[in-house]
Amino acid sequence: MTAIEREATCVWEGSLAQGAGRLSSASSLAFSGLAVSLPTRIGQPGDETSPEELLAAAHAGCYAMALASILTNAEVPPGRLDVRCRISLADVPGEGFRITQSSLIIAADVGGLSRDALRAAMDAADQTCPYSGLLRDAGADVESTIRR
Repeated sequence: MTAIEREATCVWEGSLAQGAGRLSSASSLAFSGLAVSLPTRIGQPGDETSPEELLAAAHAGCYAMALASILTNAEVPPGRLDVRCRISLADVPGEGFRITQSSLIIAADVGGLSRDALRAAMDAADQTCPYSGLLRDAGADVESTIRR
């Protein structure tokens, strides 16, 4: 299989503390001009995004696709999957700022599937999701829980 490649851009103007940037998709027209700045990255986001929020969205989307694939291949395709992802960025002594955790919370509408079978499918999805692997390889804890 050929490698899948996508691109995005950031145009930043000014210093880190006083400047701001705009994020845009370069491979598609999915988003353009998303505002990003240090004050909203480390404080209240308001109407701006952050690299961590975008990573959370990417991990949630990738994991949802992996779980849908696992369930579909097991002949129990989901009616609906709601995947919420929380990315944690922390100042690690001696290493600087690092992504330390990605927490996935999953609500699944999969008729007739037991909680144990859903947990097994979630674990399999975690093993096949490239973002889970990337984050884990970078030293982050990756966890998934079933939302009640």
